[in-house]
Amino acid sequence: MDFPPDLFARIVALRRDLHRRPELGFGEHDTMARISAELTALGLPHRTGVAGTGIVADLPGLSPGPRIALRADTDALPIQEQTGLPFASTVPGVMHACGHDGHSSALVGAAGLLVAAPPPHPVRLIWQPAEELGTGAPAMIEAGVLDGVDAIFGGHLDRTFEPGTLVVTDGPVNASTDTFHVELIGRQGHGARPHETIDAIVIGSLVVNALQTVVSRHVDPAQAAVVTVGRFDAGTAPNVIAGKAILEGTIRAQRPDVRARLKDSVRRVVQTVGALHGARAEFQMIDGTPPLVNPPFHTALAREAAVEVVGAEHVAVLRTANMGGEDFAWYLERVPGAYIRFGGMTPGENAPAHSGRFDFHEDALAYAARWYDRIARMGARLG
Repeated sequence: MDFPPDLFARIVALRRDLHRRPELGFGEHDTMARISAELTALGLPHRTGVAGTGIVADLPGLSPGPRIALRADTDALPIQEQTGLPFASTVPGVMHACGHDGHSSALVGAAGLLVAAPPPHPVRLIWQPAEELGTGAPAMIEAGVLDGVDAIFGGHLDRTFEPGTLVVTDGPVNASTDTFHVELIGRQGHGARPHETIDAIVIGSLVVNALQTVVSRHVDPAQAAVVTVGRFDAGTAPNVIAGKAILEGTIRAQRPDVRARLKDSVRRVVQTVGALHGARAEFQMIDGTPPLVNPPFHTALAREAAVEVVGAEHVAVLRTANMGGEDFAWYLERVPGAYIRFGGMTPGENAPAHSGRFDFHEDALAYAARWYDRIARMGARLG
């Protein structure tokens, strides 16, 4: 693939600078300043401070027409880096462990390509904060970044595919990410006299076991779904029967109807099992990101752009359902578009995202930037 060597060196240097100085969601002030400096050097006008630490740049294009938006995320994670890279994080307990340093740099690379050869129609470039919090996209939408936008496209690095592979999948791509919080209120008492108590630990254990039937018996086996209890907190002493237990967990689904069924079933199971054993169940559901579902027409455009960049033999689809969340889904609830993946496999170990050992192959930056550039030039296809 042809890519300007000087621009590639520039975005690699940017990626490494961002990696050295990672920042958490809505605190990406240095990140914003560094990206802004690159855009200024490219001669691209832009706005900073959007939704706090976001950036928006508009290219007018050669003529009026449908406007395509391209989005990258900028935040890091509260993880201690263990890669040993020469440009490893210098911030204790904070690391770019999901590739957002790469996403941000690739979009700067696309900006360089679009400035050098202006697109036929308007293009908006969006650097979004706080994807890991799931609230960055709603904040940017509230700030008006989708105003006048006809379609939006984005992507994510993927360590399971080799560099030079672009992964374009029609339909569900990422799952919803709802959280439930349960307080089981029983009756505390002496460990030697259980008949005088309502044991919140026993009831909580029964709730956890009962929740394992939600996916296996309440959801179509052909549909991907997850219910996980990640926290169980109860008890104060070995000889005291607990009067309260706290359970917290996550619900994941790739389709809105399955998501609704899971939420209803989890609530019903918790409250029914609690009541059956004499406990009061205080239940709270905290909505997270919706499922990310690529619509057919815009996925076809994304695939066409991918074929132009890497050839049909290097365009893949996701092999299995991805139950991780992605707040790009909020954009797709407002305007159509598509979300793809950029192969970033490294030689040797390919540690998972959200791991202190995560890294990606920097050749992926050029392929991602070129794909962003190609899809940005398809505004006329939106009619």
